[in-house]
Amino acid sequence: MKKRLFTPGPTPVPVGTLLAMAVPIMHHRSSEFSSILAEVKEDLKYVFQTKNDVLILAATGTGAMEGAVTNTLSPKDTALIVRAGKFGERWAEICEAFGVKTITLDIEWGRCIKPVEIARALEEHSEIKAVFIQAHETSTGVKFPLKEIGEIVKEKKDTILVVDAISALGAIEVKTDEWHLDVVVAGSQKALMLPPGLAFVCLNEKAWRFVEKANLPKYYFDFKKERKSQAKNQTAYTAAVSLILGLRESLRHIKKEGLENIINRHKRLSLAVKNAIKAMGLTLFTKENPSEALTAIQAPDGIDAQAIVKKLREKGISVAGGQARLKGKIFRISHMGYVDEHDMVVVISALERVLKELGYPIEMGIGLKAMQEVFTSN
Repeated sequence: MKKRLFTPGPTPVPVGTLLAMAVPIMHHRSSEFSSILAEVKEDLKYVFQTKNDVLILAATGTGAMEGAVTNTLSPKDTALIVRAGKFGERWAEICEAFGVKTITLDIEWGRCIKPVEIARALEEHSEIKAVFIQAHETSTGVKFPLKEIGEIVKEKKDTILVVDAISALGAIEVKTDEWHLDVVVAGSQKALMLPPGLAFVCLNEKAWRFVEKANLPKYYFDFKKERKSQAKNQTAYTAAVSLILGLRESLRHIKKEGLENIINRHKRLSLAVKNAIKAMGLTLFTKENPSEALTAIQAPDGIDAQAIVKKLREKGISVAGGQARLKGKIFRISHMGYVDEHDMVVVISALERVLKELGYPIEMGIGLKAMQEVFTSN
């Protein structure tokens, strides 16, 4: 059975990238590898839309999240956390693990934070040193208004904005410099079209000033040490050589297609999938500002979302279920990274079959028709 991946991480990996990772291993302190790392560093700036360096870590995105906390804050500092889903909760958990005080803005899952709520919290709590938020909340499919929030936080010279863009970078618009995003973290296994194992952190000069003062414990995730090494086209510790070879190929792929074209492709795929879901009589879980990287869908009454996920997997189609309090209630279809219109036709076709098998009254082909109307429009 051919298996197809529609989870919001890991995502499919292009054949060229897989082949790039299959070459014989080279030593990570060789001049050959240093030249590759230099190319990758520059190309990452293009994806992050920044003039600043992007640190490369052998870790998953959560490692970059932890590093973003420990390298910018000190014990008993106060952080404002936008907690609107599973990964907003993760920011809070990391801060609390290191003794950082947290003020949380708890948003109903499926809804979007309003910039005025950030502004109000900053006015009420002048002690806030950092605002932690997602570019979009992967567990709910909600995209957050980073541009507007960036405008608010930039006026606070003693506060930085830290953004988890792990499943957003390369799929939706994330303009690091233009939007005044002080720290942006990302991961390899999402729209960057790689296996899990690399994490990325971009810090601007405002954030680096925080790094100079921070004294939370750290060892491996030491951004000053990593910055010093990467300035010499080396990594502080052993590099994930094969993944970085794959990253070079993926970044070349991204530059060839063009970031603007990639973002527009994600918008088109998102619109087609969401139109198909509505045509099938299903309800989108995301109530406000849906992300173009994935679609979160409520399971029909009387049907467990995990049953939908399970039956799709039996047909070779992997989608994601709900997390935490949403388990069994929603399922999520990714359209990020190395996917195209025909991939989306496959997953919607399979979903129609599965829903019918589970007893949901559906007119076969109705979702496909709505999808094809998007794909055949100009």
